[in-house]
Order: sequence, then C-alpha cells, then structure tokens
Amino acid sequence: MNKILYIIFFSLILTLSCNNESKKNANYDSAKPIKVELVKKDNQYRLLRDGKPYFIKGAGATISKISILAESGANSCRTWDTEMPGFNAAMYLDSAMKYGLTVTMGLGINKERKGFDYNDTAAVRKQLDYIKGEVLKYKDHPALLVWGIGNELNLNYSNPKVWDAVNDIAKFIKKVDPNHPTTTMLAGIGKNDIDEISKRCPDLDFVSIQMYGDLPNLQKRIEDSGYEGPYMVTEWGATGHWEVARTKWDVPIEQTSKEKAEAFIHRYKVAIEPFTDRCLGSYVFFWGQKQERTPTWYGVFTEKGHSMETVDAMHFLWNGQYPENRAPQMDSLQLNGLSAYDNIMLERSKEYPAEVFIKNYENDSVKYVWEVMHESTDLGVGGDYESKPPKCEGLINIENTNSIQLTAPDKQGAYRLFVYVIDNQNKVATANIPFFVN
Repeated sequence: MNKILYIIFFSLILTLSCNNESKKNANYDSAKPIKVELVKKDNQYRLLRDGKPYFIKGAGATISKISILAESGANSCRTWDTEMPGFNAAMYLDSAMKYGLTVTMGLGINKERKGFDYNDTAAVRKQLDYIKGEVLKYKDHPALLVWGIGNELNLNYSNPKVWDAVNDIAKFIKKVDPNHPTTTMLAGIGKNDIDEISKRCPDLDFVSIQMYGDLPNLQKRIEDSGYEGPYMVTEWGATGHWEVARTKWDVPIEQTSKEKAEAFIHRYKVAIEPFTDRCLGSYVFFWGQKQERTPTWYGVFTEKGHSMETVDAMHFLWNGQYPENRAPQMDSLQLNGLSAYDNIMLERSKEYPAEVFIKNYENDSVKYVWEVMHESTDLGVGGDYESKPPKCEGLINIENTNSIQLTAPDKQGAYRLFVYVIDNQNKVATANIPFFVN
C-alpha cells in the first residue's frame, strides 16, 4: 500500500512539475498585448509603446543570436516571415520577450518576380486568407511591435495590384488588431512606388526603406519620391554587392570587416541618428550569417558563430561606447603584394605569398584560418537563397600564421582567398581577395 501511495504521489509531483515547465515555456498565450501607436506631435512622428516613446534600435536577427543582440544594446529585432524552415514565429516572439526585445513581424507576401500573378484573384484571396490566420495567431503577443507586410515587393515588379493586396491585409489588421501599426518594406524608395502606395494603400500606416551603400543619400531619395510620412529603415549595413568596384573578370570586391564597421558608424550617424523627427528607428542587416555572394558579405557573424567588428560598431552606436573586449581589426590583406583592387592574375600551380595585417586591441591570442573557394556562380536576387561554393583543399602550405604561401589552383577560373583572424574571445576579423587563374 505504501508503495502504491508513493507512486501516486511521485506521479502527481511529476505532473505538476511538467505543467509548471509547460507554463514557463508557453507562448505567453495568457499575456496581454502591449499597445503600440504612431503619433505626430509638434511636427514630429514617433512610436509610443505602452504610452512611452520608443525609438527602434534593432537588427534582422536569427533566433540563436537574439541574446547577443540584447547584450549589445538593441531593443528590437525583425523577421521576414512567420513560418520558414527551422523558424517559428511563436518561438521567435517568446525569445525576444525573454531578452526584453520587441519584434517587427514580417508577413511573407508572394513576389511577382518569383512568378506570382496579382491578376489571379483566387490566388490573391488564398494569400489573404493565409495571412489573416497568421495575424490572428500572433497579434496579442506582448513582444509584437509592428507588422511588416511583404519584403521588397517593389523589386523587379510591374503590376501595381500588389499594393491593393497589401492594403487588404493592412485593412484586416486594423480591424482585428488596434494595437500594432503596419508597414511594408521597400527596396530603396522611388516616386512611382510612393505614388502607387499613396493611391492604393490608405490603410497602411507608414513605409519602410531598405538601403545599403546609398544610405547617406536617404533624405534626398525620400524628398525625390514625394513621401512626407514617417518611416523605418528596415535593412541597412555593408555596401551591397551591386554597389562596389568589380574586377576585370566581373566579380564584386567585398569590404573588409574593418571597412564595414567604419561604414556602419558613418551611415548611422549621417542617415539615421539626425532624423528622429520622421525616422522611427532602424534594423541593421544581418544579425546572423548567410551566403550571399560570399559567406561573409552581409552577416555580422561567421558560420562558426564568431562575431565581427560590425557587432562592436553597433554596440558603440547603441551604447555610446565600445564593448570591453573588441574584435581584432583588419588592417589589410595582400596576395602577391597586391590588394583586392589590383585584378590579381595567377599562373596555374605556382606559389604566391599572402599576408594579413591586423590591430589587436587587447593583445588577445589569435589564430589564423585561411581558405580558398571557387567564386560563387549560384547568384540570387534580393537576398534569395544561394548555395555556398566549394572550398579548394591543399593549396596553403602552413596554417595559423599571418603569412602563407598559396599554391594557385591547377584549373583556370575565378577564386577567392579568405582569411579569418579569430581571438580567444570568439571575435574575428575577416577579409577576402578575388583572384583569377590563367
């Protein structure tokens, strides 16, 4: 009898424990939404969250990097969709709330450039019905800040009916969710787009703008478009691969991690920080890692999770000071005594020297990782998925040194030499040089 009572008692304790754990990990279903409103006072636009001014300091972030984003001084993060492979909006919202961040939640809208026909009323209605379900799922989450209806729908499009679809979604949100404003993310900003949006999207609260190397000209671009309302900058960061110098064999030259960090600071200070009368805040791109032209171009982390100097730059912008430990700073990378801008041509199977120079702020111990990769040929548009090109093994004589001998590949073609200088605090400096083998 005692044994039976013990089993019942133990089972009860286990059930209560599981229930408590379930509540702890629940998606905050019982919590109430926090009201966010867009107001204009004294000719200045601003977001109010729970009645208090809220200027967005954020990034487009992967869920695994939200904690580092919060530690760096951000107050918000954004997504591009509610459901993607390996991604769940409920988990994302919960994680953001855990670390005190809000979320601009993207609603994935089909793009004309990917074959969607906005003249197909049945398909548009099906899309609207799906989005309605997503809005109803997440509208009351306390971490939700703004709804982002579609991403760069104006990129390579011709049918303005897409904006009718955006407005139908905005109208529905306004009806069922009075607590969160709506926006749509534009690739740049132009007069034709603004004219169509002004005419077709009366229920949209404001537009969001995505720019890279051209960000210092943002105010002029807005003025030329005729847009007079508030806005967010929802993507900005490293100079775009379409905006940089190219080699004679027509591949883009990537900035070093140092050049990116310097550009981040300059662009924020000249294009975002001074314009809080209309700018509601910004999301830097990309608080994670992705392959787009190279594995290091847009992300502020490497594939192995090392943080670059761009993370330190955002810490400086959000906090007014750098973190105690800073990433190594990439001074320069040379191959055969030449830089990335020197159109480096190598002969097959011959040896050439390469050397990297860094500044090490705290004299941390560092290791050097060198790689040679084929130039990427799987090239997407607008951030579409790209596969990573293969590495070329056995071409570097000595690992973990700042000076190596590179044996040129034995096949003609375009390649890149990458270097990663990693300190003992999990921070990294990066650079690469494109070269062509005759």
